[in-house]
Amino acid sequence: MPLYKTIKPNSYTSIFIWKIEECFDDLFSNIPLTKSSEERLISMKSELHQRGFLSVRHLLKEAGYTDFDLYYTDNGKPHLTDGKHISITHSYTFSALIVSDVEVGIDIEKNREKIKIIQNKFVNFERGFIHKDDDYIQQLTVIWGAKESLYKIYPYGGLTFKNDIDINSFKISDKKTTGYIKVEGWNKNYDIRFKQLDGFTLVYALETPDND
Repeated sequence: MPLYKTIKPNSYTSIFIWKIEECFDDLFSNIPLTKSSEERLISMKSELHQRGFLSVRHLLKEAGYTDFDLYYTDNGKPHLTDGKHISITHSYTFSALIVSDVEVGIDIEKNREKIKIIQNKFVNFERGFIHKDDDYIQQLTVIWGAKESLYKIYPYGGLTFKNDIDINSFKISDKKTTGYIKVEGWNKNYDIRFKQLDGFTLVYALETPDND
């Protein structure tokens, strides 16, 4: 399908979301790829991953870019040649990217029971505010997505979700919270926003103005 949704959190940030319903051939046609992207696409063993990869290139087009405007640092962090900040995510039938003048991270996850089994790997500080009378799976998925978004912002890698990133108290109805990276010398606060999309949780993190 065409572009599923756009979100404008503020005047300098845009989010583009694609629901992946096309076949590989439809996504592959008329989308220019760099040589390295072609090689990466061919190396993918899963067509689901291939379609996710190609849908992101369509999102780049929606944002006014091409694959040739995108490059990655050695730690896998994406960048745009014009200096704007970008973050990318895809999961099953959704992909999304966020472009902004400030540091941003984005994640989309399918709401699954499995997250209750692995929660001890990423929940720490947050244990004190999880509401048993709220949607438990969605809460855990927001926490995971928020930590993934902040992990994507931090440029040096090496963070652990459980010990190095904290997400502050929220309820699902809030649709927002805050979070921070607990690393010496990294004194920045981040707004966290989240919303539900057809059984998926979209989470994104934005550097707050008081960091300027």
